[in-house]
Amino acid sequence: MAIEQMKMPQLGESVTEGTISKWLVKPGDHVNKYDPIAEVMTDKVNAEVPSSFTGIIKELKAEEDETLAVGEIICTVETEGSGDNGSSVPAQAEQAPVSGGQAKARYSPAVLKISQENGIDLSQVSGTGKDGRITRKDLMNIIESGNIPAAAAQSGPESKAASHNAAPQAAPQAAIKQAPDRVRTERASVPVSHGDKEIPVTGIRKAIAANMLKSKHEAPHAWTMVEADATNLVSYRDSRKAEFKQKEGYNLTYFAFFVKAIAQALTEFPQINSMWAGDKIIQKKDINISIAVATEDALFVPVIKNADEKTIKGIAREITELAQKARTGKLKADEMQGGTFTVNNTGSFGSVQSMGIINHPQAAIIQVESIVKRPVVINGMIAIRDMVNLCLSLDHRVLDGLVCGRFLARVKEIIENISSENTSIY
Repeated sequence: MAIEQMKMPQLGESVTEGTISKWLVKPGDHVNKYDPIAEVMTDKVNAEVPSSFTGIIKELKAEEDETLAVGEIICTVETEGSGDNGSSVPAQAEQAPVSGGQAKARYSPAVLKISQENGIDLSQVSGTGKDGRITRKDLMNIIESGNIPAAAAQSGPESKAASHNAAPQAAPQAAIKQAPDRVRTERASVPVSHGDKEIPVTGIRKAIAANMLKSKHEAPHAWTMVEADATNLVSYRDSRKAEFKQKEGYNLTYFAFFVKAIAQALTEFPQINSMWAGDKIIQKKDINISIAVATEDALFVPVIKNADEKTIKGIAREITELAQKARTGKLKADEMQGGTFTVNNTGSFGSVQSMGIINHPQAAIIQVESIVKRPVVINGMIAIRDMVNLCLSLDHRVLDGLVCGRFLARVKEIIENISSENTSIY
């Protein structure tokens, strides 16, 4: 007999940690190689993790809703013979010295990444994890508190100048070590009255919160909006929807027309299809449209790859398939990766104006609002038209108002010129 270790796999590009949302086995259970043993959630995907071995589950190393770094042990399996380590993911926990020159502390890749991005001196942080380990939650609490522990300043005029220019100024070390506890205390002190319902924060909700917080912290958001006349689009789509549904087996939605129009405009304004990369801006070659799909308690953002090369029919099919997978928990990791621009169908629940948070690290997101009948003036006369607002949120590090205004104007032009004469569904 041999005891083998199962490790947290890397479930996607740039994923550094995963949350055990549900164990599918318990100690004593027999599993075959490739049998699913746990459901793991990341900020990109929710997936089942298969066993790397055939044997008996000996110990579960993590609780449900616990987050572990890629490469950390999640459970042990007793196998016959030595076997081979089926996990292809090496342990990625790194080491960094702690204050006092004593033993080295293990920091997960996520902790190291957050600390580097926010200039946090980990030697000045007290962890709340096992054996005092610093967790991602500890750093997020510190960031939210505003007390960022920077490296200790050295004496001399240069260090004084650097300290003077630091923003925000580092708080005393003792206060910083207490910051996570203080933040938790403030949250715990929210008054709870009789009849109030306390809802635990799920792993996927935490992942969404962390991604939104990262976007708001890093990207200086700006917003702009145009109003488009979708009367011809509505007429054309309504005249074809019944025939299309009967022939193809899925709906011809307004959203498919908008995604196609936006993809076309992105080919003409490639600056919008960009990402901020610190010392440079990456203008992406492929136009991969992320679409927001909401479930009762979560938000998923699957990707339509090369949307500019697809027909309206093809886009409608992918929207239907990806939305169905998201709502049934069957999205694959690669279906959540590679997005370069996000289109959010906020109009599906009646919204007429909204300001979306950018899907980091993309440079912009557009909200397609509800199509509503409104009185408008055409050639000096009032007419009832089907109008839609298109609301764009942009990262002002990458984009400026001029190019975004021209981009939205082009999307508006495409939408307003959709008709049976010049627009092909196939």
